[in-house]
Order: sequence, then structure tokens, then C-alpha cells
Amino acid sequence: MAVSVAVGPVWESVLEQTKSAQEKNSDPLLWAVQLSSRLNSAGVSLPSTDLAHLLVSHICWDNHLPITWKFLEKALTANFAPPMLVLALLSIRVIPNRKFHPTAYRLYMELLRRHAFSLKRLINGPNYQTIMKSIDDVLHLSLIFGVQVSEPGLLLVEFIFLIVWQLLDASLEDEGLLELIPEKRSIWPTVTQDMEIDTADSCNKMRNEHHDMLYKGNTTIAIEIIGEFLQNKVTSRILFLAWRNMPSHWGAFIQQLGVLAAKSTSLRNSKHITPDILLQLTSDTHKVLSRECKTISRQEFHAVMGSGSLTSSSGQCHGTNPSALWLPIDLFLEDAMDGSQVAATGATERLTGLVKALQAVNGTTWHNTFLGLWIAALRLVQRERDISEGPIPHLDTCLCMLLSITPLVVANIVEEEESELMDESDCNPMNQTKEKQTTGRCREDLIFSLRMLSDYETLLTPPQSVCSVANQAAAKAIMFVSGLTVGNGYYECMSINDMPMNCSGNLRHLIVEACIARNLLDTSAYLWPGYVNARANIPHSVPSQVPGWSSLMKGCPLSPALINALIATPASSLPEIEKIYEIATKGSTDEKISAASILCGASLVRGWNIQEQAVLFITSLLSPPVPANYSGSESHLISYAPFFNVLLVGISPVDCVQIFSLHGMVPLLAGALMPLCEVFGSIAPNVSWTLPTGEELTSHVVFSNAFTLLLRLWKFDHPPVEYVMRDATPVGSQPSPEYLLLVRNSKLSAFGKSPKDRLNIRRFSKNVNFSMELIFMDSFPKLKCWYRQHQECIASTLSGLVQGTTVHQIVDVLLNMMFRKIGRGSQSLTSTTSGGSSSSASGAEDILTRLKVPAWDILEGTPYVLDASLTACAHGRIAPRELATGLKDLADFLPATLGTIVSYFSAEVTRGIWKPVFMNGTDWPSPLANLSIVEQQIKKIIAATGVDVPSLETGGSSPAMLPLPLAALVSLAITYKLDKTSERFLILIGPALNSLGGGCPWPCMPIISALWVQKVKRWNDFLVFSASCTVFHHNSDAVVQLLRSCFMSTLGLSPSIICSKGGVGALLGHGFGSHFSGGMAPVAPGIMYLRAHRKVRDIMFMNEEIVTLLISSVREIASSGLSREKMEKLKKTKFGLRYGQVSLGTAMTQVKLAASLGASLICLSGGLGLVQSLIKETLPSWFISAHTPDHGEPGGVVSMLGGYALAYFTVLCGTFAWGVDSASPASKRRPKALLSNGLSQWNEEELAIALLGLGGAAAAGTAAELIIKTGA
Repeated sequence: MAVSVAVGPVWESVLEQTKSAQEKNSDPLLWAVQLSSRLNSAGVSLPSTDLAHLLVSHICWDNHLPITWKFLEKALTANFAPPMLVLALLSIRVIPNRKFHPTAYRLYMELLRRHAFSLKRLINGPNYQTIMKSIDDVLHLSLIFGVQVSEPGLLLVEFIFLIVWQLLDASLEDEGLLELIPEKRSIWPTVTQDMEIDTADSCNKMRNEHHDMLYKGNTTIAIEIIGEFLQNKVTSRILFLAWRNMPSHWGAFIQQLGVLAAKSTSLRNSKHITPDILLQLTSDTHKVLSRECKTISRQEFHAVMGSGSLTSSSGQCHGTNPSALWLPIDLFLEDAMDGSQVAATGATERLTGLVKALQAVNGTTWHNTFLGLWIAALRLVQRERDISEGPIPHLDTCLCMLLSITPLVVANIVEEEESELMDESDCNPMNQTKEKQTTGRCREDLIFSLRMLSDYETLLTPPQSVCSVANQAAAKAIMFVSGLTVGNGYYECMSINDMPMNCSGNLRHLIVEACIARNLLDTSAYLWPGYVNARANIPHSVPSQVPGWSSLMKGCPLSPALINALIATPASSLPEIEKIYEIATKGSTDEKISAASILCGASLVRGWNIQEQAVLFITSLLSPPVPANYSGSESHLISYAPFFNVLLVGISPVDCVQIFSLHGMVPLLAGALMPLCEVFGSIAPNVSWTLPTGEELTSHVVFSNAFTLLLRLWKFDHPPVEYVMRDATPVGSQPSPEYLLLVRNSKLSAFGKSPKDRLNIRRFSKNVNFSMELIFMDSFPKLKCWYRQHQECIASTLSGLVQGTTVHQIVDVLLNMMFRKIGRGSQSLTSTTSGGSSSSASGAEDILTRLKVPAWDILEGTPYVLDASLTACAHGRIAPRELATGLKDLADFLPATLGTIVSYFSAEVTRGIWKPVFMNGTDWPSPLANLSIVEQQIKKIIAATGVDVPSLETGGSSPAMLPLPLAALVSLAITYKLDKTSERFLILIGPALNSLGGGCPWPCMPIISALWVQKVKRWNDFLVFSASCTVFHHNSDAVVQLLRSCFMSTLGLSPSIICSKGGVGALLGHGFGSHFSGGMAPVAPGIMYLRAHRKVRDIMFMNEEIVTLLISSVREIASSGLSREKMEKLKKTKFGLRYGQVSLGTAMTQVKLAASLGASLICLSGGLGLVQSLIKETLPSWFISAHTPDHGEPGGVVSMLGGYALAYFTVLCGTFAWGVDSASPASKRRPKALLSNGLSQWNEEELAIALLGLGGAAAAGTAAELIIKTGA
């Protein structure tokens, strides 16, 4: 490493002055005075980096004399030269030459002791950034550690880490211990190539006893200085930041430190530090996260630490197990199953961030982290085993999470680590090895975690519907172990009778297959002990060939039998699904339609090994490129109508949409649907296509299927009031069409630029053809016009129709079509809105002829049709049954109008201008046959969660009433038959009814549920549960009670037998449904909250309530199991609570569990906005307010536990919201001023440091500066 020397007249004169003073052996103080005068007259600002370079270059090595070192020390003391830069310059000259210049090494270490800990002067100095930039230029810190961020604070972290590591490396070499480390060589340069060894203290005469004593003594001093860096309050925390942000380097450092502790003679001979103390200093990673309360004695604190470390990954808590550390993962997975919310961001990305955050905060190994992830995903599947029926995601979505999303999360972490290792190997100038490390620690830990899964047999039991698939996976392993080589076709041909006996397939076999498919494992996993049943009998005869994927790969044509087999059986490998994609893009028209059916079959729903490829292929097929030779005037998309329709219908089921959502495909899918809506909604249905089934397909049908699917991808079904009540959500972030396009364009613009994307690209099929073109709402004028009208309907009532316009004519025809059976003319219906009609239809054929107009034109007139219909019903011109029938006719004619019906009726209910109607069974359907039963079931469910809501009492005699638009929407919904054709439209109406009914006064929702129960009895449990969730829309006190129940059940403090053991099982239970004879089983409070929190109007109050409940839980934990008499007795003892009474280690683990629950609920309920409010408003006000312990509390213990709970809670909230990855979009929104200045102003520096320390490399510099400023 070259050292630049200052040049110029000024520095030449300074050098001459120094040489003259050196020859005269002048007093260093006199030299300093003369130097100051010379530099001031030359206008040189101090401290000067040029002076540092000049003095170090002068000393090393031609002027290595005592007087020159005294000059250097005086320059540092007088702040003429920056001490840290001088130390950096000396380190690269002195340490490599310490064998020949032991005196210089001793002097260098003395300067380290004097100046390396004076960091506050450095960061407060005027040239802080310049100095750190100079240090980086000298030491190449950014290159060595591979951190792209070059902020001065981060460079300072790297510098401190490097200084300590240099001393460690030198000590190992001096004692001959380098052979014991994997590299077997010094990481840093040992001897310079051009060094002259015939200087005064390097000749053979100097190899005397004094030289040897000085050399050996230097090693002891270097080790003691390492200990000082680890013991010092400021530098130890800065090294903690290095551990957090440079894990691979820190791992090598700790490994070397372990060798030193085990083998060093100098360390054992030291009077100031021992091997045990040195190792203990590096293991105390709780320093930054813990928060020693001022009211607890030192002895009490050490007693706590003795009974259970704060960062222990294996700590047990009352009624829980180690998996309680991963409670946030369980909550995330369960929340992702909520079908009412289609996320714009994929579960893989969000879950990866969560897992990395938990691993960082808990300080656990990756094998424990992966094990916690697998167990949480398995619990999710087990909760779904016997779930009740309803229009919500079910088992297929849960299996997607376990067998597709979770392996992708693991792949992200494993591949990211291995990519960083390869980059470090390429970039590190000290790396002299030729072989690159390609297998990281995470991959080894993954294997270990999967092998440990065999201990969880009950979780591995497969649901009945996937038993055969699990058995096939086990059979595949048995064949491999037995040495039999068979292809996939063998397993396709196997029936139950052909299976090896006792193959006992379980969910671990499916997990392993999913990992093998993504190159995370190889087939050596089949040889793990106990993986397959060694006593299984292997069939000797190969079953006869049946059509399957192997037939396709052999070139067999798509016969009907083969098509049906491929639809029913998922593809198991990427080449198989690529083959179908190739047929879908290059085959004949019939072959393309067949390929579309296959893609949307079992390969989409249960093709876990290739599911991420399937959703990408389907989305790509919805946007075919314009053929090169296409010259038509119409869109090229029109000719694809039958093909598109198969795809649209195939992906419309609830589980399919949720699978697209989990894979993060919603923005891309929306971008593919919008052109289809624009094109097929703009052409008249004059041309039709005949499907293989004989059904006639029109542009209206294709448009309706595309449009209704598009509506489901954003928050369309929520009533307008929610957009103003949930004020924690920033304006403009609602998943509207513009928002989805914004996310889509952002993803495509940035795709391929980040290291993560480059890793993901390697997984994607090379055959996929996906358009990267950016699109905007202006590209779809018809869709934009409809959306503007949709927003106008929400904002205000409709204005009058203009007679004679096309819209007016369409309204007339639609009204005649809807009410022609009862002989009502459009004039009598539209008189209140349009002032009359100039035309009427003469018959059904004429009506249909006149309605052969583009679908967008019909949608434009639909709000006026609905307004006229509701008005006519309100004034008695049409009967309620006629209204429902007319609405059904409208929706049957163009199902896309359901979107406008839902939108318009929701807006009208919200406006509150329509009188309620009696659901009396004469005019409107009556719920009385089931209403009382539904209400009792709701009360029972709510009570089982520990919530008491007296307002649920309706008195029994109150008439069942609903607002007119809501009554009309319910009446329309229950006219549908529950079949596959109607299901995709009911899925649009159902959530809207749920949201709308929940916003109306009680008991509107029980009335709606009672009406639906009469229609679909097998949905009873789902409907009652949905109605129960809406209770929390009306009652904030009920929300608080439910939150309290969540805390009490999780901690095992609830009186309920079901919740007495605490943990995840008590919080989330078994889902919901009729699991027991005699009716619906109680619903766990966590399940209730996760399904209800989106219905809470004002979520901002939750911060204060959750913090209050957290502290209340701490008090319960501290005093749990103790009577008042025992508490009084313990207060009189010396240290209060001790072993044998209430284990403080156990209490710490419970506190950690409570804090993780609180942080999870905050982030799930309000996301980044609620977390920012927590840190900016709630926590500051909490800490500045007085909190007097209740009478009888073990005061010191409660204070200590409460402080730790709040610290850990805040760290988790910040980490969940902003992540630990500095490259993530969320981390870039993290305001540094809020975290550092905001928290430190109310004297909670510990929280600020912890939050910043976990915030990735971008925040590490700010954390280091805060540590130095506060002396923390």
C-alpha cells in the first residue's frame, strides 16, 4: 500500500525545519511552536492530512529515531495532524516490519492507547469527512470489507475493526499459530518487499536478549490492547456494529480469536487479561440490545443474566418452547392467508426480510432460524387440515406457502450469502487463494435444519389430499437408496397398490423435493438416517404405461387422455413446464388452448417445485407480442380470445389469485389484464368464437372475466369510508389501478440491477417472453374513463342524463331488458333522473340487438340504471323482488357490471340517504329463521376470545332492517347458484357485502349472514365467523379486550384451559370451523385479531394500547404464580426474586415473547406508518410520563423487565418495518434524524443505538456516531 507524500514549497520548508530540529535534538515543544507559526502563515488548516503523510513518511524508515517520534507525538497532541490518519499510516508501515523494528511497534501501540479511543474529538472536528476519506484511501477499507456505503461513520467502524484485527493477526504470527487457522497465512502483509534489513536495529548485532524481550513483550501488549478495545464501552459497541454488518469477516475474526485464546502463551502469561475474559468479551452481544435499568442493583442484574441470557436462542419460557422465538413468522404466515387482502408485494420478499430481521435480532444460528421457519410453515398447514368451507383461501394456499414460498425464502438467504462470499473472494486484495468458496454456512445449516425436522412427527403428517403425493416422494427416495434408476414416468404409473409397502411419505419428503428442485439440496438427502423406511418392500414389476408428463417429454402428441392427465397432475420439473409453455406459444390454436388448460391446472395449484415458473408463464401468455407480419387494423389480441378466456377462468379461483399474490405477481398480472380489458371492452360482440365444449364466446364474456379479475386485485370491495378512516395509511398508497401500475413499472425498471435480482434471474426460465415496457393509465383511455366515473360516484351523487346521447339510449335499453318481464317501460323508471325517455324497446330480440355495443359503453350507463332502479323501488314503482331479478338479468347479460353494482351500492350506503327496509319475508327476504341462532353463535365466538361486548344484545323484538342499497345487493347475491360458473362472480360480491355490512350499524352483519346461511348452509361457520370479526369495526373497547386476550393467551396467563399453556398454539389455535361434535369450536384470539384488524376504522390508538398491554404483561410475568404474602416476603429479601421462586431467566424469555407479539401486531396492523407514529409520538410520550409501580410489585425487577421489554419491542418494530438489509426499499425511507436525534433527545440512547445497529450498513455509520457522542 503506497503512502502519498505531501509536496509543495510549504511542505518542503516544514521538512527542512524538522530535519534541522532533528539534527539539533531540539525540544519538541519548540519545534511545535515554530511549526505552528509556519503553517499559520501559509494558511494551512489544522489538523492537516498532508502533515500526517509527511511526518510518517519521514520517520519510516530513514529517520526512525526517538526525537522524530517525539515530534510526531507532539504534533498529535497539539492537533496539528489527525491522530487516526497517523495511526492508519503507521499501521501499514510498522506492523509488517515489527520483527525488524520492535521499538517502532511498541511506540505505535503506545500511540494507539493514547489516541485510538479519543473518537469524540474526531467526529466533532471540522475535517471529519476528509480525514476518514484519507484513511480509506490509505487502507482501502471499502474494498477489503466489500461494503459499498462510504459514509464517514461506517468507515470509522471498518477502521476500528481493521486495527484490532491487524493486532490479532500479528499476534498469531508472532506465536507461530497461523498454521491453526483455515487460511494458514497472515491476512495482512507481513514484510514489505523493498525493506532494507541492514538498518541500525535490524542487523545481526540487534538479535540480543533485549531485542527478544522487546519482541515477545510486544505480543503480550498487542493482546492486551485487543482486550481494551473489546472492554471499552464505546469501541466494543462499534465492534458490535462490525459484527452486525460484516458477518463473514467477523466470523473469521472470531475464529482467529478462538485460536489465540486456546493456544497463546503470551495471553496466558498476561497479568491483565485471561483467555476466558477475552472470549467472554466477544460473546456479550447483548450489550447493545439490553438496557440496564437504573433501579436494579448490579447483583440482581447478574443474577438475571446467570439464569438466562437475553439473546439465548434456546431459552425456555412457561408453556412455550424455543419456537416461540419465531412467533412473528407464525403471525405473518397466518395473516397472509387472509383472502380479503391481495398484496402488491410478494410474500417471498416480505418473509425473507422478516426471517433475516429475526435472525439478526435474536442472534441465532441459521440452522435454528431455518428450523423455526419450517416449523411455522408446517403449523400453518396443520391449522388448515379441517377448516370450514367458504370463499377464502384454503389448503392449496397454505401448501404454496410451505412448499414454494418458504423454499424460495431459504434460497434467497443461501444464495445471497454464497454470492457475497464469491464477491469478497474476487474483491479482496489480500486473498491469495485460487479456489473460490461456493458453499456457504447457510446451506449447511439448511441441511441440518431439515434433518432435525424428523423430530416433529405430528407436524409432518400430511393432509389427506396430499398423502399420495407424499408417498410418491418417499417412494422416489426408496428407489434411489435401493439402487433402482427409474424415470418420472414410473411414479406416474404407480397406483396405491404399486407403492412400496410402508413407504410412509410425509411433509418432510415434499419439502426436500422442493429444495432439490431449487438446487438447495441434492439426492444425497435420500441417504439421511431415517429419511426412508429401510424395511419397505420394493415392487419388482414396473406398472403399465399411462399418459403423463413423461409421455409428453417423449414427444407424444396432446391427445384428450394426455391433456386430462396433465391437467390433473402437476409438472415436477422446469423442462416439463417449459415444454407446455412452448406449445402455448408456438402450437396450433387447439394446442394453445389445451396448453393453457394444463398450465392453469394442477401445475399452478400444486406444482410446488415449479410454481413460481407457472405464474410467470401464465402472466406472460396474457401479453403475447405483436406478430412480426401482423398488419390488421384491430388489435392482435382479439384473435386470442378463446385462449385468453381459458387462462382467465383458470386463474380466477380464490386459491389461484392468492397464489399469484404470494408470488408477488399481482402488479404484473394487473398490467397484463388492463390491455385485455381495454381491447375487448372496446369492441361490439358481433363476432363470436365456438369453444371445444360448444359454448359461444363473445367479447363481452372475455371482457367480463378479465375485468372482474382485475377488480379483485385491488381494494375495490371496501366501502369508501375506509379510505378516510384508516389514517395510518399514507394517501395514495391504496392498491388502486394507478398504484398497481406504479409498483409494476418500478419493479421492471429496477429489475436486474440489484444483486438479489441477478440471483433471481438465474432461477427463471430462459424461455419466458415477458414485456419490460412501462405502461400507464393513459395507455388505457376507456379504463381510465371508467375509473374516473367510479371515483365520481364515490364522491358525489349522479348528475342528470342528457337526452338523446348514446349513454341515455343505452340506459333506456338496459332498463327495458331488466324489467320487460313485468311490463315496466323505461320512461316510468327514468323519470326521476332523466326527465323521460324518447324511445322504448319492442321486444327481447330488439333489446339484445340494441345492446350489441362495446362493454365500456354499457358500464358507462350502468350507474344511471342502478340509480333509476333504486329510486323506482324506493317510490314503489317496482317491487323488491323485481329489483333483484332485474339486477340479476343485468349481471347475467354483462357480468362486468357487478363491479359497478358493488361500487355504486357501496357509495350509496355510505352516503346514508336511503331509508332502511324491513327484511320481512314478503317484500324482501327474511333472515328470521336463522337470525337468533347466528347472533348466539357470534356471541359465543366473541366470548371465547375473552371479549365482552354488551352491545351485541339486540333485544329480540327489533325488526330486521337494512339500508335499501345493501338490501338490494344481498338480494342479488342470494339469487346466484353456488357453482363454478357463478363462484368467480360471487367472490367479487361476497367480500364487498362483508366490508359494507361491517360498516353499517349492528345488527346488519348478522342479518346478512343469516340470509346467506339459508342459501349455503355449509358456509355457516365461515359466515358466522366473518360476522363476528365485524364487531371490532364498531367497538374500540372490544379491540383492546381482544389485544389483551392475545397477550394473556400467548404468555399462558389466561384462565382459559385452551390457552393455559401459552405460546403459538394458544394464540392461533386450530383456525376455525366445526372441529368438534355439537357445533363450531372456539376460535383462538390471534386468529380473530388477524381476520378483524383490517375492519378496525381508526388504528392509530393501537400504539398506546399495545405499549400499555406490554408493560401490563411484564407486571403479570414478574408476579405470576406468587401470592401477595410471598410477594411481601420477597420484598424484604436482599435481592428480591431469586432462584426457586420465579426464574428471572424464564421471565426474560416471556418478556421477549410478549415484546415480539406486540411488535408483530403493530407491523401487521399499520405497517410502516404505525411504526413511525410509535417512535415519533407514542414512545417519547410514554418515557416522559411518570409510571409508578403498583403496590406490591417487585419494583426493581419490574423496572428492569419493563425497560428490556420496551427496548426489545422497539428494536423489533423498527427492524420489521425497515429491515436489516441496507439495499431494501424500506431501509432507504428510514429517516436517520428520527432515529438518532429523536430518540436521544428523550434520553433513550440505548433504543436509538439498537435500532440503528440493526438497520444495516446504511445506518451503521449513524449508529457509530451516536455511540461516540453519547459515550454509550
